[in-house]
Amino acid sequence: MKTAIDVRDAVARIPDGASLMIGGFMGVGTPERIIDALLALGRRQLTVIGNDTARPGVGVAKLISAGQVSRVIATHIGLNPETQQKMFRGEIEVELVPQGTLAERIRAAGSGLGGALVRTGIGTLAAEGKRVVEIDGEAWLLERPLRADFALIHANQADYAGNLAYQLTATNFNPVMAMAADVVICEAREILPIGMITPDHVTTPGVLVDWLVGMKPAAA
Repeated sequence: MKTAIDVRDAVARIPDGASLMIGGFMGVGTPERIIDALLALGRRQLTVIGNDTARPGVGVAKLISAGQVSRVIATHIGLNPETQQKMFRGEIEVELVPQGTLAERIRAAGSGLGGALVRTGIGTLAAEGKRVVEIDGEAWLLERPLRADFALIHANQADYAGNLAYQLTATNFNPVMAMAADVVICEAREILPIGMITPDHVTTPGVLVDWLVGMKPAAA
């Protein structure tokens, strides 16, 4: 049985310099209330791991604008000119990872695997410094597992056991991130009594979730 806590209490557990996996695809499936509370708290030197940095004024982009992020590991930053400008000025370190590769690196960490073998990047700059493995005469890149201190995720529904169900395109990086972080903080659209989410709809079991965020928005 889990008690939903105030979003400010949840993010207070995140220190300066933490690495954060943040779910979402251009803001869809991003835990906005957690982002807003983290913004208000003013934590600095954060590493953000996610699909993208959204667009100005949305999701992760708010942390970028506030200067709270020092490193980004993402698949693209094309719709956020501020991330690009900060990268060119040397204010943010950006590591661009192909989307499938990023998902596989996170999944590998959550599954206890030593890495993922991929073909993407063979013969390009992306392969520099990485181990190449030959299988049946073909070259494969070994991509290392990717973990984080915290996963900040969004679910459509949660129950008070911490079981989570997602909806539509919000079922993107959230489920795999919940497996690959030391601490998982979840913001849900609604929190239901135990038993109201059918077992077939549970994607993330409650054993993986450390904290559920209450339904009230962060105070200004």
